[in-house]
Amino acid sequence: MATGVEGQVQQVLVEQAQRGDAEAFDTLARSVGDRCQAIAVRILRDHDLAQDAVQAALITAWTELRALRDPSRFEPWLHRILTNACYTEARRRKRWSEGLRILPVAGAHSPDDYLTSDDRDLLERAFRRLTVEQRAVLVFHHYLGLSISEVAARIGLPVGTAKSRLHHATRALRASIEADSRATATSQERLA
Repeated sequence: MATGVEGQVQQVLVEQAQRGDAEAFDTLARSVGDRCQAIAVRILRDHDLAQDAVQAALITAWTELRALRDPSRFEPWLHRILTNACYTEARRRKRWSEGLRILPVAGAHSPDDYLTSDDRDLLERAFRRLTVEQRAVLVFHHYLGLSISEVAARIGLPVGTAKSRLHHATRALRASIEADSRATATSQERLA
């Protein structure tokens, strides 16, 4: 959330946009667009889907901006809209790709020089296996550094539900990484 002078400028822009000033909203969208894109990419794990979600969120924000009661809460309000747009994009993608099957590709490199990229790939695969709702909670909590109560408010959940999703997401992520690590170790043993 914007603080200090930046927060005051953002609040003035929100108030102007609420009165129908399209240029003020354009300035707002540009100031929060990169952060929204980063959040959406982390939730959806796809740049194109993230762009679609951000665009949909900004359109919804423009049309619903007059309903925002507290202009100083613009970013949390926008993040809730963005999260819902991410959920919509994920459902749309799931319907489109239900018949697709992705085949794993075995690595042909030695593990000594690529440990960091292997770990990153392992984490990426595990993160993709989470539900979009679990990813959203993890992104807001770990990427934005929000407390559980702030995460719950931004996503529009009760605090207990946010805690539960974070707990289950963390457990699922850990289990997926451990399963992939065991499978990789087993396949390397077979090759040796």
